[in-house]
Amino acid sequence: MRVAREPIMARPLLKIHRYFRRKPVRFFSFILLYLTAGSLVFLHSGFSSDTSTTGASGSGRDPLISEGGASTGGGSSTSDGLGLLGRVFKETRRTPRRFGPPWMKENGAQHIPEWAGRGVDHTSSWSHGAKEKTTKEMDNGREQTVHAETSSSKYIGCYVDDTQKRALRGVSFFDYKKMTVFRCQDSCAERGYLYAGLEFGAECYCGHKIQAPNVSETECNMECKGEKSNLCGGPNRLSIYRLELSQESARRYGSAIFKGCFKRPYNVTLALPASAVINNMSVDKCVDMCTEKEFSLAALAGEKCHCGFPTPLFTLHDREDEELCLQRCEGEDFESCGNNDFFVVYQTQVQDNRCMDRRFLPTRSKHLVALASFPGAGNTWARHLIELATGYYTGSYYFDGSLYNKGFKGERDHWRSGRTICIKTHESGRKEIEAFDASILMIRNPYKALMAEFNRKYGGHIGFASQAHWRGKEWPEFVKNYAPWWASHTLDWLKYGKKVQVVHFEDLKRDLFSWLKGMVIFLGLEVSEDRLLCVEGQKDGNFKRSGLRKLEYDPYTPEMRATIDGLIKTVDTALRKRNLPGVPEEYRPR
Repeated sequence: MRVAREPIMARPLLKIHRYFRRKPVRFFSFILLYLTAGSLVFLHSGFSSDTSTTGASGSGRDPLISEGGASTGGGSSTSDGLGLLGRVFKETRRTPRRFGPPWMKENGAQHIPEWAGRGVDHTSSWSHGAKEKTTKEMDNGREQTVHAETSSSKYIGCYVDDTQKRALRGVSFFDYKKMTVFRCQDSCAERGYLYAGLEFGAECYCGHKIQAPNVSETECNMECKGEKSNLCGGPNRLSIYRLELSQESARRYGSAIFKGCFKRPYNVTLALPASAVINNMSVDKCVDMCTEKEFSLAALAGEKCHCGFPTPLFTLHDREDEELCLQRCEGEDFESCGNNDFFVVYQTQVQDNRCMDRRFLPTRSKHLVALASFPGAGNTWARHLIELATGYYTGSYYFDGSLYNKGFKGERDHWRSGRTICIKTHESGRKEIEAFDASILMIRNPYKALMAEFNRKYGGHIGFASQAHWRGKEWPEFVKNYAPWWASHTLDWLKYGKKVQVVHFEDLKRDLFSWLKGMVIFLGLEVSEDRLLCVEGQKDGNFKRSGLRKLEYDPYTPEMRATIDGLIKTVDTALRKRNLPGVPEEYRPR
């Protein structure tokens, strides 16, 4: 009987196997060394690619967050692979995104609010050398910060800051590693402040008025910790920017929201039922009194404070020129307290509960109404408004757990349940459209809708897409696929919808009361003006992207714009053929 001989190649392996069986500790040591060496090689390739990518793209600075960007230039397949690996490592090193104001983050920043003291208002006396000049007209030391100005901000000068008497007295936060001009501006804009100031390269202060004198530009000479090419004040010196807040951004005084200057209502006792004379009147005192009495409005009239809710007697729809309310408060030097004829009005933190109750329809409806829109056109916001205005839940063609957890209880119902007042849908096929008996068709400027949906797709309902997505291949591919859908969605609903009410997102924002009233009537419900006025005070809901966080560059290429402009004209023509108003003026090609 012949015994099979072992293959020559197997003999060394058997020897190694027997060796490690006798000494298992050495076996595990060998495995550990092997894994460590492999990890080091892998990490080395990742860091090398990160460095090469940054070098290829210049500074590689992120307009929203100060991080390097990926190279967009051509190259060999090897360099492309390294660039991709570098981006992967960047994402793993980045701390998880948290929603909410940046100063609420605990890692890397301290939140130290500054609300103390009084001072002189220096807002109207901007830097003598900077008041009417662009940044390039400043001295050479400031010329390098030209790009820090955006369409939503203007650099106005270098100002004194005193730890005992701050120049800007709103919220503040520090970040001694990653502070940038844009991050500070964005944080202040999120809270509705008019000014953002940077100090000592790493400190950000917000405020409505500048209460300190300006100084020479050379005294604001410290580089920002997060971007060396920009200056962020100096020791006890603030580089201050004025923020061009969007129409819907709220000016604040502490926790209260400034609503404006309004003419005294005809019957002030009925319109604002609670009132009191306050010695040394201040905004704080009036707001505190109305908050304690659980009213949502605080109206200052000289030495008198009135409290109430928005009603048909005092709607807050007719704002007056703020000059008519200019009367200094007795208790503070830098705020206006109105007078007997014109009131300065603030909204307190008290919730107006007249529009907060919601429920399912008492009887199931066989009449299905769609709330149709292209993604990113404000459908979730419209649902929030409709629920508050009607008192009934809205449904959805889909299910989104995050929306359900935020209070949209109709999200779990099947869309044909008949228990909700209308049903959210982004569908655009003939069969899907004809399943509904009527529809409210929400349309939004495609330039804004595409960016909103891109942010949602890569950052969540109230988050933002990262710069890797904006500057990578995802954005061009997204526009290519989604822009035609924006037009075809509207055209399909106009063609196949049985009864369609067109609502433009921009019109609803501009005149919420009138357009929301029309939507309630379209849904076959009785209009409650008190309820609609309550909605106006709580219109934002939980799904509004905060502040003025915008890209500092136009993401649309000329080719993209040519395509989108053509689609806008197509939709405009389709609307007019059906005797409907065309698209709003801001949609039109510029």
